[in-house]
Amino acid sequence: MTELAPKQLRTRLTLWHVTMLSGVLAVYFAGVSVLLFWQASNFLKRIAAEDLETLKGLLYVTDDGEVGLREDYHHHSDWKQVQERLLEVLGPDGSILYRNERLGDRDLGGPAFRGEGEKGYSGRAARMSDGTPVILISRKYDLLGRTVLIRVGYSQDLIWNQLKQTMLVLLLASPLVLAGAAWAGYRVAGRALEPVSKMAHRAEQINSERLNERLPVENPHDELGHLAGVFNAMLSRIEQSFEQLQRFTADASHELRTPLAAIRSIGEVRLQAGATPDDYRDTIGSMLEEVNRLTAIVESLLTLSRADAGQIRIQVSVFPLMALVREAAGLLEVLIEDKQLTFTLTGDKSVGVQGDRLYVRQAVVNILHNAVKFTPPGGSISAHVKCCGDSRAELSVTDTGPGVPPEHVEKVFERFYRVDESRTGRTDGSEMGAGLGLSVARWAVEANSGEIGVRSGPESGATFWIRLPAVGCPPKRT
Repeated sequence: MTELAPKQLRTRLTLWHVTMLSGVLAVYFAGVSVLLFWQASNFLKRIAAEDLETLKGLLYVTDDGEVGLREDYHHHSDWKQVQERLLEVLGPDGSILYRNERLGDRDLGGPAFRGEGEKGYSGRAARMSDGTPVILISRKYDLLGRTVLIRVGYSQDLIWNQLKQTMLVLLLASPLVLAGAAWAGYRVAGRALEPVSKMAHRAEQINSERLNERLPVENPHDELGHLAGVFNAMLSRIEQSFEQLQRFTADASHELRTPLAAIRSIGEVRLQAGATPDDYRDTIGSMLEEVNRLTAIVESLLTLSRADAGQIRIQVSVFPLMALVREAAGLLEVLIEDKQLTFTLTGDKSVGVQGDRLYVRQAVVNILHNAVKFTPPGGSISAHVKCCGDSRAELSVTDTGPGVPPEHVEKVFERFYRVDESRTGRTDGSEMGAGLGLSVARWAVEANSGEIGVRSGPESGATFWIRLPAVGCPPKRT
């Protein structure tokens, strides 16, 4: 059945329209038939009642007591209703007093039912003894001192013949109506689907190199306009994601290429000249440093990739924030001593935060490592823990480095973003890093319902802050 269905939506809509119209016409014809039958039945009853009033004056009783009808009274004996009239007269005891020639020996209405014709006209649909359906009107009258029941009926064939003629005309006109409806429906469906065709034509032209193009929106307030708007919004997200993917791939390949090239060059240089065991030990140490850097980049990329895919589950717990900062600083103790930095930690030891301890620690380590990296030798780093007064705890890390220029403050948390060395004043020769640490820190903080930011001046160092849901901090008073 699916293979037989038309492929074009326009054709299917037209067929659906014609099918629905056919159903409506069928219901309409049925309703018209019932209405015409009802109207024709009432008309015949009214004709029969008028004829009955006439007939009561035309009945007479012969000398031998039989009832007769003066047919010669009618000057219009060719009138169809008179010609097809069925007449029956019953006595008080139900005996047959008179039947006209057309009725013959057939029983018109059967025995009289109780109250028939006593208080007015009794109209009903009945069947004669031979099964012929009739419309029957009856009433009781006084005829020469005795009560008789006069029945006048007409065959329902009069109704059905008229009904058949009317239905035949309607049925003959139906193909023309349906053909006209199909043509009009096909044109209307074509005009209604024209915006869809334009959108499909434009969509066929959009590829990875033309993601900036959008579908045409003729009327943004109707359903098709809303659909085009949704697709355009989706294209915008795809374009943004594609640009991010291209930038991410380019930056990642560059960052991975740098340590690999360093490892290769170190090894090639050392192999070109003879060296002592100490020289080889230094070479291996340098290569291991590059391997560690490469490992850190890969781990950061995997973390961000899994975070983007929603594959990381947050294990919420409550833990003291100062203890976690002290633990993170301990991991960087060698780097801090290497640059002869001064690290201080102050604040409220009782402040606890709610979140995933592993990822919060990773965020704190990245923030502290960023401060160590950008603080010149002999500088200082201070960390402070406090309650913000809105049921949140804040960790602020301040260094004495060159700070972050205002135009870079909003971008330092983007992936692979690094402030130019000339702008930061970093001339100590330390490595710039891959530009992923702060991105991972932002994800870790936001994944735990927190906030992260930076306050900085170009000459006064930088203060990175993290706010997390707190336990034990009083709510903010209003």
